Amino acid sequence: MAPMSSELDPPNTPRPGRSRLALVAGAIAILVVAALAGVWLAPLIRGDKPTASAPTATPAAPAPAPKVDAPVAEEPATVIEASREARPRPRKKVEAPAPAAAPEPAAPTTGELRIESDVPGAMVFIDRKFIGNTPVTAKDVAPGRHQLNLTAEGFDGYSESIDVAVGPADVMVKFKEIRLSESVDVVHKHGIGSCEGRLRADPQGIRYETSNKGDAFAVAFTEIETFEVDYLNKNLKLKKRGGRQFNFTTKAPSADPLFVFHRNVDKVRKQVAGK
Repeated sequence: MAPMSSELDPPNTPRPGRSRLALVAGAIAILVVAALAGVWLAPLIRGDKPTASAPTATPAAPAPAPKVDAPVAEEPATVIEASREARPRPRKKVEAPAPAAAPEPAAPTTGELRIESDVPGAMVFIDRKFIGNTPVTAKDVAPGRHQLNLTAEGFDGYSESIDVAVGPADVMVKFKEIRLSESVDVVHKHGIGSCEGRLRADPQGIRYETSNKGDAFAVAFTEIETFEVDYLNKNLKLKKRGGRQFNFTTKAPSADPLFVFHRNVDKVRKQVAGK
């Protein structure tokens, strides 16, 4: 069925839709006017003096806040450990340990002989055991008395009994040096009677030691005119150049003591005479 014609409505009667809009607009206008009136009347109500209104400045737009990424949630312990590892740790000064004191060497208990000779390469024997050629060092020699022998080509052998003490010691053997130390017990035959004594020889010569001071003498090798031994008659003859002659015998069963003394002494006597 078609709506009724608007001609039936009175001419000045408002329509329901339009009257609602008019009411809303009027209410808004009243609120705006009341707000403005409150702004202007508030100072008067408080008793403030009116001031010239400054031109209203357009407020500047606030600067945009910096963009901050939301932190990734991590466990506190993990973050602390990461920061510790990233931060360099101070180095601790380590004191070097003091060097250990060297142990004191043990005190020696044996002897050590450094043996040299004026003829290089001489063969050295201690108690008949070959040690080496000079210069040589004999180590670990037991303290006490030992027999030392050296031989060198062209020279008489060297023989000596030595006392070895604990620790090092030097031994110098001189083959080129005249060495002589011989002695023999003898009986000095006089024209009438005899006396007993001892003949001694060293590099300076021969001397006769006796309690009969009238027969004692000393003679240099260069002053000896005759020096010989008669083995069968057990007689050793010694005559000083331009002087007295002496005849010696021995109480030994044979003339061996006289023979050995004469041999060793005469060799040195000839060396001295040949100088």
